[in-house]
Amino acid sequence: MNAHDEVIDIAIIGSGFAGLCMAIKLKEAGWRDFFIAEQADTLGGTWRDNSYPGCACDVQSHVYSFSFAPNPDWTRQFAPQAEIRAYLEQCARRYELAPFLRFGMGLERAVFDEAQQRWQLRFSNGRQVSARVLVSGMGGLSRPALPAIPGLESFKGKRFHSQQWDHDYSLKGKRVAVIGTGASAIQFVPQIAPQVAHLDLFQRTPPWIMPKPDRAISSLERWLFKHLPFTQRLVRGAFYWALEGRVVGFALHPRLMTMVQKIAQRHLHRQVARPSLRKTLTPDYTIGCKRVLISNDYYPALSRSNVEVITDTVQRIEADGVVTANGIKHPADCLIFGTGFQATDPLPRDCIIGRGGIDLLDTWRDGAHAYKGTTVPGYPNLFLIVGPNTGLGHNSMILMIEAQVTYILDALRQMQRHRIASVDVKPAVEEVYNRQLQDRLKRTIWNTGGCQSWYLDPRTGKNTTLWPGSTWRFKQVTRHFALKDYVAQLLPIQACAVTAPHATVEGSLS
Repeated sequence: MNAHDEVIDIAIIGSGFAGLCMAIKLKEAGWRDFFIAEQADTLGGTWRDNSYPGCACDVQSHVYSFSFAPNPDWTRQFAPQAEIRAYLEQCARRYELAPFLRFGMGLERAVFDEAQQRWQLRFSNGRQVSARVLVSGMGGLSRPALPAIPGLESFKGKRFHSQQWDHDYSLKGKRVAVIGTGASAIQFVPQIAPQVAHLDLFQRTPPWIMPKPDRAISSLERWLFKHLPFTQRLVRGAFYWALEGRVVGFALHPRLMTMVQKIAQRHLHRQVARPSLRKTLTPDYTIGCKRVLISNDYYPALSRSNVEVITDTVQRIEADGVVTANGIKHPADCLIFGTGFQATDPLPRDCIIGRGGIDLLDTWRDGAHAYKGTTVPGYPNLFLIVGPNTGLGHNSMILMIEAQVTYILDALRQMQRHRIASVDVKPAVEEVYNRQLQDRLKRTIWNTGGCQSWYLDPRTGKNTTLWPGSTWRFKQVTRHFALKDYVAQLLPIQACAVTAPHATVEGSLS
């Protein structure tokens, strides 16, 4: 090891909701030998990176926050990006995480050292670190997905993905081409449409859009939340159960979604007067199959005289515009991609290498999978937060993050109690878990609704992103870490630490 190398007990990667939650709970449980490695210069994850106009949460603010750190100061039912980012920074201050944060330190490579039973990590700032435990809080929606359109590099104007919004570039009076109609486009199109000279929106598949029950939270409400905290707990509970009820339609009885679809159809008819545009914006699949979006201003923006929705396939991009399959060129000064993220491939190749030198992407060549969304066979002491099949179509992801952190903490406590060097989930246990999970997913709206969504792995058609049940069920599943599900390597006796091999015990310690 060189002089810059460091030995740490637990390395957390990423400082979004997942990484901060893990750090807060570790600190509360008495751990001090850990750090949070963050590739950027500030914390915040998704809510730092996405600052496009109109960026906001699509579940109510009171539920989209840690259960142990309520925020009485939300100004709207659906918090804007800047407030969510400020909330995360406030949590870091409140729980005094500054000494544990390492900025400008992106994970480049993590290799499991079988002899030492530790992860050897290399970071973007040149640091090399040996960690006993590696916790990934990198999230599934962190790598932008850019379409492979011929001629993209030849475009002479400005181009960027919504996650990398260029705030220094003025759109005023420009001809703008927006490619994609995902959750971010739904939010930024209404914000930029009034500024631009002309906006062409290239739509492959129209999304279903529900009304957004947003409003300002009054100063009286905020006073009550601050001085009578039980009032905020009541509001959070009401929102939680209202959202949780939606799982019945999504995962248990998909036929119920036809009633929800009627609300979305009514919303479309109320907001779009032109029959031809209404037809263009009507999806041909059951609501819920793709992510259900909420907006009150998207349809009115598309009805503007300076906005055109184009459904012809994008064939190529030229220096000054976009050419569609019908041969028409649509002039553009700026290209903006609202094409979402690489949800089914959240990691780059050669990033996480487990036992036998096997890349995690090769283990996932038939689609990502993990035990309880958290551990993968062949990758001891690697814990994924927001791992495969932990995403939600109906409620707040913060609930899932907190449940996974509970599971990881229980694992760490048991390892400490039984003097265990590493735990590796048994392949048979993980295989049975995922087979049952996929069987349940086959009956959900995401697999039966008649669409191709980012929820499904494009190679296999398997749903590798979503959890097919309620959040309270996931909380039950992750409440306890069962050692019998894992192969445990015991720590060598200290006196013989130099020469003693690690003893292997197959879950007999529980």
